[in-house]
Amino acid sequence: MKLILAIVSNDDSSAVSSALTKNGYQVTRLATTGGFLRAGNTTMICGCDDDKVDAAIDLIGQESKRRTEVVPSTASYDIGRYASFPVEVQVGGATIFVLDVEKFLKL
Repeated sequence: MKLILAIVSNDDSSAVSSALTKNGYQVTRLATTGGFLRAGNTTMICGCDDDKVDAAIDLIGQESKRRTEVVPSTASYDIGRYASFPVEVQVGGATIFVLDVEKFLKL
């Protein structure tokens, strides 16, 4: 048995959760915050059999696409002087961890 931890953008979380649920996976969603953009993320926790891991990863990948967004950024040029300018960043996609499960109990 494996435990899948998938960190996806809040924009993609409903589609990812729905796709996994429709295909028979049980998913727990946690609200999380990313460090770089301090943007909202959702961490999905999904336990599944070893032979179903690749299918789950494919579903997550289909529903969480990378895209480019323009976000404001500030830079300090001198003491007390700041300038704001837009920066293009890649958002979306998924970060996925697959862990071995030593024991699984449902009480």
